[in-house]
Amino acid sequence: MTGYGQKKDDVQRRLRRVEGQVRGLQRMVEEDAYCIDVLTQVSAATKALQAVALELLDAHLSTCVADAIGKGGATAQDKIAEASAAVARLVKS
Repeated sequence: MTGYGQKKDDVQRRLRRVEGQVRGLQRMVEEDAYCIDVLTQVSAATKALQAVALELLDAHLSTCVADAIGKGGATAQDKIAEASAAVARLVKS
């Protein structure tokens, strides 16, 4: 089971909302909306995706990584390194 398994419905709901935001952005560009208005909506969609990413990361840390640490050994170190790399990718974006 995935770390976000218990929150899967919430994650999917958030992603559908982002999908709607992106479709709205496409419509705004198609209709030649004012640049700043489009940029404002891009920012909102970006923040919504970041919120999904943080929820997924939290779930991963509290389940997958915590379980691996409990077991110890190389798997724990691998999971920690994997989580650190994911955080680094999120910070870069």
